[in-house]
Amino acid sequence: MVNKFKIIGREIELNQLKKVIALHRNILIEGPVGVGKTFLVRQVLQEMKKGFERVDGDTRYTEQKLTGWFDPPVVLKKGYTKESFLDGPLVSAMKNGKILFINELNRMPEAVQNILLPAMDERKISMPKLGNLEAKDGFCVIATQNPKEFTATHALSEALLDRFEMIRLGYQSKEEELAILRQEVSSKMKNGILERMVDLIRATRNHIGIKRGASIRAAIAIAKLMEGGIDFESAALMALPSRLELVSSDEDPRDVILSLLSLNEFPSLIEKKKN
Repeated sequence: MVNKFKIIGREIELNQLKKVIALHRNILIEGPVGVGKTFLVRQVLQEMKKGFERVDGDTRYTEQKLTGWFDPPVVLKKGYTKESFLDGPLVSAMKNGKILFINELNRMPEAVQNILLPAMDERKISMPKLGNLEAKDGFCVIATQNPKEFTATHALSEALLDRFEMIRLGYQSKEEELAILRQEVSSKMKNGILERMVDLIRATRNHIGIKRGASIRAAIAIAKLMEGGIDFESAALMALPSRLELVSSDEDPRDVILSLLSLNEFPSLIEKKKN
């Protein structure tokens, strides 16, 4: 299925990613939540017609899930044979010369991360009871990660980082974020209100009381709520709190959002706050 949305900007990163994939090199894409890391990878792989196995990083993810496991009922009948082994995404990608795409690699436990080392370095892994598995041509690992200061992340080891080339994605320009927002919302929504949404989320990235600001995803959420009949101010107060990390845990994110909205000339919100 072809995605109806296109990548806005990112020409340099797109070019780099395509060339690294063509060389079958392992690549790590780092950037804050919501800057389009996963979308960029998916679009490029689709455009290049590359097969891939996707894994979403999780603190509960196990080594067995990544490599695969023996199916107990089949083991009882046939023993520990290839037929009784169910391939995990890593083994499947290696066997078929596909790309292993790991979304949010640094949310995985260190033990799971370490399984990737021989696969990335030597293109082979040792499977208990099955012996060595060598990857077919075309296999490589593409991973994304949030910066290490984000919650629920595990720093990647130096050994693992040494196997990756890296692309860093930052927030895009105001013009590009506006273009992304226009691509996502109804054409009936006026440009002026879209610009105010983008101005608001960009302001969260520079606020002294906000440790982690909002991405364009927050502006899209505001726009979608407005398309459903919710006014701008209420939509902002619904969409932003879960997408911000404040410096002080004692502060209410709604108060910070209200202060930003007051700077953007929303007097009605200040009145609501007083009431």
